[in-house]
Amino acid sequence: MSRIVTLGLIQMSMSEVREENLSKALAMIEEASSKGAQIVCLPELFATRYFPQTKNSDLAPENIPGPTTKFLSQAARKNKIVLVGGSIFEIDGEKKYNTSVVFDERGHMLGKFRKVHIPQDESFYEQDYFSPGDSYPTFKTAHGRIGALVCFDQWYPEPARVERLEGAEVLFYPTAIGTAKGIEQTEGNWQQAWEAVQRGHAVANSMIVSAVNRVGREGEMKFWGGSFVYDQFGKLLARAGSSEEVLAVECDLSLQENVEKGWGFLRNRAPGSYSKISASGRKR
Repeated sequence: MSRIVTLGLIQMSMSEVREENLSKALAMIEEASSKGAQIVCLPELFATRYFPQTKNSDLAPENIPGPTTKFLSQAARKNKIVLVGGSIFEIDGEKKYNTSVVFDERGHMLGKFRKVHIPQDESFYEQDYFSPGDSYPTFKTAHGRIGALVCFDQWYPEPARVERLEGAEVLFYPTAIGTAKGIEQTEGNWQQAWEAVQRGHAVANSMIVSAVNRVGREGEMKFWGGSFVYDQFGKLLARAGSSEEVLAVECDLSLQENVEKGWGFLRNRAPGSYSKISASGRKR
């Protein structure tokens, strides 16, 4: 039997004014809900500009719960949706994190995920701001079990596999990725590689994968959008363009069981041979 769920992807640009970003996010959430979306996802750091493109931002982090989670809770409750709240610049004690928070239709916080893989490259100086998280929770919702990883986590196969082993049926990647002025794509097309690796996660884990990117120019950065959803066998269900857009995408959760029954990607695993994956250090 089919198990249909409709995902809402909020692809938006951000201004320097926090209140404007929140107002826009709410309007786009409402649009997604009006299109039938049951689980809605915002981009990474949706309430602010992408401040880690420089090393000296004075943006203040916030506690969770705090003002942004209050906004997200109210938006989820008002629209009766499950809401993956992009991510928030969180402070907890002396540490700061890039944190995604998930809410149910009543506005209750189901939990949070702290970005584990933190990049440190030109125009992506995230290690100057964020400490890494250390776990991969999943969240039981009325529409299935979901996971939420954040941006750079999407390049690594291990987090997606752990989420699948924890029962995730849909995996969201709130994202802020694009190109930086003066940096050439010498390796090849970055956007094509970005999408290809996540399509692979979908197939290898028989799991729906959805990436939700921001758009627009911010300082030296141009975010390319291209938010997408792939089904559990790598079929493209939807892809946004390079401007602001709200996608509502129907997915069939039952395909996960069918793929596993036919291909056995999980039941044929050989974890005893994977010890080097978790070994620390590198051999030269």
